[in-house]
Amino acid sequence: MKYYGLYKYFLYGFAMNLQQLAVFREVMKTGSVSAAARNLHRTQPAISASLKALENHLGVELFHREGRRLIPVPEAHYLLTEATEILDRMHTTEANLRDLRNRTRGTLRIAAMPGTSAYLLPDFLSRFIADRGDVHVTMATRSSPQIMSLVAAQSFDVGFCDIAVDSTRRDLFEAEHIRCDCLLAVPETHRLAGRDSIHAAELDGEMMGSLQTGHQVYEATERAFLTARATFNVRVQAQFFFPLFHFIETGRICALVDAMSAESYKRMHGDRGRIHFARFEPKVPFGYSIVTSSQRPPSILGQEFLSQWTSFVHEVVSPAGTI
Repeated sequence: MKYYGLYKYFLYGFAMNLQQLAVFREVMKTGSVSAAARNLHRTQPAISASLKALENHLGVELFHREGRRLIPVPEAHYLLTEATEILDRMHTTEANLRDLRNRTRGTLRIAAMPGTSAYLLPDFLSRFIADRGDVHVTMATRSSPQIMSLVAAQSFDVGFCDIAVDSTRRDLFEAEHIRCDCLLAVPETHRLAGRDSIHAAELDGEMMGSLQTGHQVYEATERAFLTARATFNVRVQAQFFFPLFHFIETGRICALVDAMSAESYKRMHGDRGRIHFARFEPKVPFGYSIVTSSQRPPSILGQEFLSQWTSFVHEVVSPAGTI
């Protein structure tokens, strides 16, 4: 019987069990029932009974018995090789599962939108895996629609995006939604820099940056200016928030940005930052979705990451954490 066949035959309990194999291997290693009993902390009759049960299951005599002596037959030497592989493999499997249970082993595949991928997510992950020696991470930076597709295809374990997942898509996704408001980013030399809150009316005709026409943030910002009876003068449009920071730093524009991108900028630049962030009125809502596949529940490690990452995002986007 080949190794895989014997392993499968054994594993499902049709022939023998691990305990019988362990007893057999110990008898073969020590050469006696008494030594095996001593090493395994069992009685000699129990060891003898286990060997006999193994032989009965296999239908093969493994030892010639001469008084108290056990003389292995050739079949016993063959079984020893197979049993050693099985027991060592089971030991490795148990150790690996223990590491998985303890969240010190495993893989994480995460797809996130650009602003978060620039700093916050790598920084968070570097701390998350610091004491997890055998955890391997794959990160990808994608647009929100791409992230949803990757998670749906189970190519990634977790997605972080700005698309809300409605109830009609619960067959594909599980999602945690986190709501917040956009912040206004102005150059540090701007006349309104230093203010905790800035109203759209105070930006009437100001050169502005925004996401592309049709995006929910563009439309909500346009409505906010309209409500304030102010002109929404868009000079720069970008697919993502992060590229707008360069134009803001150089004094070309002001722009509404999401809280995670703002926090990334502040942590990346520290005291060297040249952008002031303030609350904006009327509010321009924004939101994040932490997405997993409904078809593939996260691992224990993945659940731990989700819990900690969700708490971290809530902390960043809370009013105290954004200004």
